[in-house]
Amino acid sequence: MKKLIYTVLTLAVLTTSFMACREQSEKEEVMQEMKDEGAEVKVKDDKIKMETEDKKVKITDDEIKTKEKS
Repeated sequence: MKKLIYTVLTLAVLTTSFMACREQSEKEEVMQEMKDEGAEVKVKDDKIKMETEDKKVKITDDEIKTKEKS
């Protein structure tokens, strides 16, 4: 019985640790990068618009549009 409990606990710990180390999607990476740059964030319906002094990013369910400012 002890072996079964230890096995279940070990599997639970390993499962949790692997789930915590998942990779970020492209959208999450872009959003984090823009937040780090101090972007102004606007959320409207299914769109997220982020803007810094140098760049504009528009994120929808289907795509990510990036526009560099001049």
